[in-house]
Amino acid sequence: MDHFLRKVSSTLGRKSILRIIAIGAASSGLLYLNNNPNSKATVRLSTTAPLREHLAFQGHPSFVSSYNWEFGNFPLFLSRADPTPAIDNNIANEAPVAVGDGGKPCCGCLGKDFIANAAAKVAPAVVNLSVQRDFYGFATGRSRCSGTIIDADGTILTCAHGLVDSQVRQLTTHVDVTLQDGRTFEGTVVNADFHSDIAIVKIKSKTPLPTAKLGSSSKLRPGDWVIAMGCPLTLQNTVTAGIVSGVDRKSSDLGLGGMRREYLQTDCAINAGNSGGPLVNIDGEIIGVNIMKVAAADGLSFSIPIDSVSKIIEHFKKRGRVIRPWLGLKMLDLNELIIAQLKERDDKFPDIEKGILVPMVTPGSPGDRAGFRPGDVVIEFDGKPVERIKEIIDIMDDRIGKALDVVVKRANNEVVKLSVIPEEANPDM
Repeated sequence: MDHFLRKVSSTLGRKSILRIIAIGAASSGLLYLNNNPNSKATVRLSTTAPLREHLAFQGHPSFVSSYNWEFGNFPLFLSRADPTPAIDNNIANEAPVAVGDGGKPCCGCLGKDFIANAAAKVAPAVVNLSVQRDFYGFATGRSRCSGTIIDADGTILTCAHGLVDSQVRQLTTHVDVTLQDGRTFEGTVVNADFHSDIAIVKIKSKTPLPTAKLGSSSKLRPGDWVIAMGCPLTLQNTVTAGIVSGVDRKSSDLGLGGMRREYLQTDCAINAGNSGGPLVNIDGEIIGVNIMKVAAADGLSFSIPIDSVSKIIEHFKKRGRVIRPWLGLKMLDLNELIIAQLKERDDKFPDIEKGILVPMVTPGSPGDRAGFRPGDVVIEFDGKPVERIKEIIDIMDDRIGKALDVVVKRANNEVVKLSVIPEEANPDM
């Protein structure tokens, strides 16, 4: 090292050395020294593109190329230190900036204002819903929840439980709606589904209404950023942020009875009044409807995935209510590890790579009448190979009273073809 420094000093001089070190320090660069006695002494400085562009713009007297400066007779080679890919020559050079600074973010960067920007896209469409509570004609208070205008015609997406008069256990018909801009309307409850806890309220306005865009929840992963918006404890225009803690959280995981439901779990702070408000991704799209939290814990909040909500809305438009086929089968998604474990326990378990296990059949149910047995593994449903319960639900959709062909595999690899006719589920189940 001492030999190299003496060689460099004699070639460059003290000022040039200090200049190289200063450039490296200013750009958080890396300095590479070539001390090979058989070659010319060189210094390679790895630095960022913005600094190189700045030096080029300033017209440095020793500038040779965008990657090569010479100080005296001593070559200094600059290489990229940042992971930003090369920019197409057809695209104008723009320094990466945060979104909130009014420019384009760098590739893969969120920017310091990404939460604020996403919330700003949805906030004008988030509303406060207030329901008068009556007890035999006497006003006893108000129930409040949140909602989102999802159509310019005044369609508001919200939760069903926030629109129920808890004293008489009936769905209210009229709702007071307050927008973020201060406008108030009287809304009418158009549809409600208590099983999913989704409802639609309609308002009429002579002036344009703000709307929010529905996104997709199918590609959400644990760790994705999300934003909860609403009016908790009557505090309008409240925004909290967090991450997705879990996807496809089943109602049985939460100790909820009745038919199967799925939720998104987040750590966003929500409270009474947040119910019905939107869960938003960083693109400013609704990817869930906030429904509930665990009262005895922090950071355990749950939302209905927007993909499920979209199907419910389609049912509302088509029939005015949600129709759910019922087979009377308890089902379990299988994967390679579960299959291997089941084969260890029972060598008669069928040889399969994927499928859906039926551990229990309800006596007298459509599945029972079709000939399903506990231990069956569904491998085909309505002529389509299946490996997840959700696929069966999607195939059935609202097909009631129509026969569906099913292929199951049993012990000792016995393949059986069945025909099942779904019935409409009892909403009180």
